[in-house]
Amino acid sequence: MLKELIIAFESFYKAHHFIVQHKLWRWIIIPGVIYMLLFITGMYFFISSANDAVNYLTNLIGIDRWLQEQKSGILSFLFMMGGIMVQVLLVFFYFSFFKFFFLIVGSPVFAYLSEKTESILEGREFPFSFQQLMKDIVRGIKLALRNLLWQTVYTISILLLSFIPIIGWISPLISLFVECYYYGFSMVDYSCERRKLSPTESIRFISDHKGLAIGNGLLFYLMHTIPFVGWMLAPSYAVIAATLSIREMDKK
Repeated sequence: MLKELIIAFESFYKAHHFIVQHKLWRWIIIPGVIYMLLFITGMYFFISSANDAVNYLTNLIGIDRWLQEQKSGILSFLFMMGGIMVQVLLVFFYFSFFKFFFLIVGSPVFAYLSEKTESILEGREFPFSFQQLMKDIVRGIKLALRNLLWQTVYTISILLLSFIPIIGWISPLISLFVECYYYGFSMVDYSCERRKLSPTESIRFISDHKGLAIGNGLLFYLMHTIPFVGWMLAPSYAVIAATLSIREMDKK
């Protein structure tokens, strides 16, 4: 997995040079701006609702009143940390829905970018087929919905873990890696489809090469630490990097 993570990380660096060299900015900027605006709007409401959800839950259970009666600094600290972990997990949970929504809406662009990248690498054009494009979109939507279902199951389990003092503090880290895996999964699948792998075969291949998916998703999330520019470039860089990483695996 370590080698696959390194390949995934290197692919993001190569993706930048690939985009510059082949002048692909017009396929990067437009969907990137749309994603950035949706991301800003979504996260504003996500964070506000996460705070409201935690406050409502603590008031409903009566935790604040109970802590005041106990007058224990350690208990107050533990519950404060638990509340923060729950808020972080809820933001991840909300963002996962937003992410899958954008994957479904943006699947035509992502499929085209992945195909364009491979056509440049191989020095040949893939003939455009509207029927094939629709198949790619339907496949992407089905896999996105399948991954959303499984990620929801894992996220709820991790959310329950977050209520355990101290041990639950690692729950956001676990949730982050789950997020990274399922986002990278969607990016890698575009290349699997072109290699005529069925959805079942693609799931098996990516499960056997988790490092590629996790590394791709992790760099995607790290790009979000760069305001505006990172938010705009992250989706397209991820799909091109995934295509390059699969290409590198083919060589090895």
